[in-house]
Amino acid sequence: MSPAEQRAEGAGPFTTRLTWHLPGGGTAVWESRLARRRGIIAVRAPGATRSRRTSADEVALRRLRRLNAVAATAFVIGGALFAAGAGVAQFGSGDATTCASVYFVGGLFFNTGGYVSLLQVVNAPRHVPGGEGRLVTRRWRWWSYEPARLDWLSVFVLFAGTLVFAVGLVDSFLQGLSVQQVNRLIWAPDVIGCVLFLISGHLAFAEICHGRICLRRRSLGWWIVAVNQFGSVLFMVSALAAFTRPTTSSQLNADIANWTTLTGASCFSVGGLLQLCERP
Repeated sequence: MSPAEQRAEGAGPFTTRLTWHLPGGGTAVWESRLARRRGIIAVRAPGATRSRRTSADEVALRRLRRLNAVAATAFVIGGALFAAGAGVAQFGSGDATTCASVYFVGGLFFNTGGYVSLLQVVNAPRHVPGGEGRLVTRRWRWWSYEPARLDWLSVFVLFAGTLVFAVGLVDSFLQGLSVQQVNRLIWAPDVIGCVLFLISGHLAFAEICHGRICLRRRSLGWWIVAVNQFGSVLFMVSALAAFTRPTTSSQLNADIANWTTLTGASCFSVGGLLQLCERP
């Protein structure tokens, strides 16, 4: 199609918003996050001054509602458990095994939330560029490989981050580790997981802002991304503060590590609560 008939916006090679002329007149506007989270596309009829939102079919909407509810609930519970684990560590009401157990269960919920978020992207209704202004429902899939899609890449990196976190959480049950082993088996996966969370959040911002820096105070999706990204920043601070110094065998700052874990995890719970409202 000619540039006059279609306009693509996004970040780099990724398209996050597409506008095109409909065959029968009028225009359609597809936005990545709105389509995959709420199952809607904007259509403007010939001669109309305002667009109306057209929803996907009921099969797609039921899928999106169920997946969104499961993912959001998993993040709420996972964040709450991580906050509880940090509270136990900070206030000394339990031993290291108790803290590790609470974190591990919380990590399982984060794993669940990450994978179900990926299912949201994989099974989201798709648009047909240049076609009618509607979303098409495809067959159910448990997996897909679509690195050319920014939404898929963001959520895949998030899921990978939860899996890397899981490695450190499992290793935290090991006994008799040297300082070097603690930093290699527990601290390093923690830092890598935080980096992946930050990358995922950056990609999510690029998706919702179409490759630009933006502040959208009235956008629920923007606030969800912002709250989660702030939580990721706090998790990174926590990970850096938890580095065990070889000379003293103590963390750089245990108080900072615990408090930033608690507040960062609370951010993820708040993000999950907000996500419950972002549904079709």
